[in-house]
Amino acid sequence: MSLMKFSVPSASCQFPASFAWGVATAAPQIEGAFDADGKSPSIWDVFSRKPGATHNGDTLDVACDHYHRYEADLDLMAALGMKHYRLSIAWPRIIPTGAGTLNTRGVDFYNRLIDASLKRGITPWVTMFHWDLPQVLEDKGGWPERVVVDAFADYADEIVKAYGDRVKNWITLNEIGVFLENGYGVGRHAPGRKEKPEVVNQAFHHAMLCHGHGVRAVREHGGKDARVGLTDNSRVTIPLTETAPDIEAAHEQFARRNARILEPMYRGEYGKNYLAHTKGWLPKIAANDFELIAQPTDFLGLNIYSGEIVRRGADGGPQHIAYPENFPTADSPWLKLNARCMYWGPRLAAEVFGAKDVVITESGAGYNDLPPVKGEVFDIHRLEYIRACLRELRRSIADGVPVSGYFAWSFMDNFEWADGYDRRFGIVYTDFKTQVRTPKASGRWYSQVVRENALV
Repeated sequence: MSLMKFSVPSASCQFPASFAWGVATAAPQIEGAFDADGKSPSIWDVFSRKPGATHNGDTLDVACDHYHRYEADLDLMAALGMKHYRLSIAWPRIIPTGAGTLNTRGVDFYNRLIDASLKRGITPWVTMFHWDLPQVLEDKGGWPERVVVDAFADYADEIVKAYGDRVKNWITLNEIGVFLENGYGVGRHAPGRKEKPEVVNQAFHHAMLCHGHGVRAVREHGGKDARVGLTDNSRVTIPLTETAPDIEAAHEQFARRNARILEPMYRGEYGKNYLAHTKGWLPKIAANDFELIAQPTDFLGLNIYSGEIVRRGADGGPQHIAYPENFPTADSPWLKLNARCMYWGPRLAAEVFGAKDVVITESGAGYNDLPPVKGEVFDIHRLEYIRACLRELRRSIADGVPVSGYFAWSFMDNFEWADGYDRRFGIVYTDFKTQVRTPKASGRWYSQVVRENALV
């Protein structure tokens, strides 16, 4: 019996030649150095010290010590063949008082990080805000107060002016819905508040205004070739069957589930879906707010991990179908392993809201991985899920969905918010005691995917 030999991946596994492959991290989750060189406390520095706030009482104090080890981390990133790196800037490190005087030592750190990335042929994609609000602004009321909008406008101007000569890919905010619902709605995340829905909705409006200021700052200071977008954790609706009735139901539900973010951004208004969600309540809106929020962006970043199943119900409307108890699930209990989310998320963003370019800015799976054995971590469960997701992403591209990049979350295990350090999403294993990094099976496999620009 002879076996077929494949010298290169088949055409169905290839991605477009210009496709951007990368890895992602966030400053508060990896940097450590929580009070070094003039940095002020973030809301997460304060929240993590509250009894019971995080798993095992874990804090961000050291994390992956990336602040001191970034050169070696970038060496490993380059060795794995990564060409794009999504990182974030710590607002309390740049402007410890929230707005006003720059901390030059903080500014210099990101100059070194950006230059070191470029030196290794790695293109930086910079997220302006990834959840680490300066505590001084929380003390003034936090996101429900417009003082945050004014402060962010100042901060966005300063970082684009400082780094815009080298950074050409900007992301304004990361997952508005998550940090506001968890931080101000249910209190599970920093700052741990449980506010009325009206207060949370006002915070959403202020976050959208900050997004607008981020876009404005890039247009004003980023240069003609700068690109900017928002990263959203859009609620992906997956049709139970890929037939017209269920697909139409998924469209309708996607529009409803994502009305608070994508509706004002793409349509410049709070429309019927938003009003239905908030039971008719509107935030305080100033003149020109929607003009700021709805400025054209260059891409939509989507963080996609899972999705919800929808079909056309007996009453004619979309019907949510719950996952059965034994449906495959990561150690992160919310992460149902349904790879079709990676097809339908980008497609619905394009078809429902008109996104012209979609970048997958996060994707992965959280497990409580065991330590390396003889230098290896066989996280086959993570590898197979990411591979399945990438096959669905390739299917979406083949069907004409405008997807131009994919960033694996995360480059290395890190501080996973309220879940602390036990829950791991990295394709590189982090020993938090020794700070030794070990590429996992998923990392070595992903390295091959990047090099081949194809599923392998």
